[in-house]
Amino acid sequence: MPSCPLCANPTTHHFHADGRRDYFRCSVCDLVAVPPEQRLGPQAEKAVYDQHDNRPDDPGYRRFLGRLFDPLSERLSPGAEGLDFGAGPGPTLSLMFEEAGFATRIHDPYYHPAPENLKRYYDFITATEVVEHLFAPGPVLFALARQLRPGGWLGLMTKRTPEDFARWHYIRDPTHVVFFSETSFRWLAEALGMSVDFPAADVVLMRRDTSH
Repeated sequence: MPSCPLCANPTTHHFHADGRRDYFRCSVCDLVAVPPEQRLGPQAEKAVYDQHDNRPDDPGYRRFLGRLFDPLSERLSPGAEGLDFGAGPGPTLSLMFEEAGFATRIHDPYYHPAPENLKRYYDFITATEVVEHLFAPGPVLFALARQLRPGGWLGLMTKRTPEDFARWHYIRDPTHVVFFSETSFRWLAEALGMSVDFPAADVVLMRRDTSH
């Protein structure tokens, strides 16, 4: 059985199989993950992403992103600077923050690679519909948290695992390889030494301590 890609616990257990993939659940952080050998390769993964049609001029897409943008922007101080990690082919959340007066850089490994932006410090970092795609969510999220200034915010949007996992539409996307529960995010927040809040069913906000 594979080790957990979030907390590195070596004793995950087989949780579900749907005929296409297997799913293993961690007994420590409650993350559900697809084993490495059943993930898509880079070309196949990008081919799925290329089918997405998310545009800045789409009011529906902006409303969707508003579920994270609204509660996070209300918590930011004037002049806060941010990073949108995994911005996708049509960066929109970064524009929404820019329009609200918050300078925001972007990074997306496929569409807008900007590794230099991963070496800066920010007052907030967002990742909308990103973490469920991460092969190594633990190392990635720990690295992003280290880029936050004291009092900085990490804002994530992803659907949380339901009780009826077998019927969940989220697992039908072959690029979705890890699935977080509220317990998973509480474990992550504690491991990072951050506070955690759940302003919406698919949104989590974590804040770094203001003292360090």
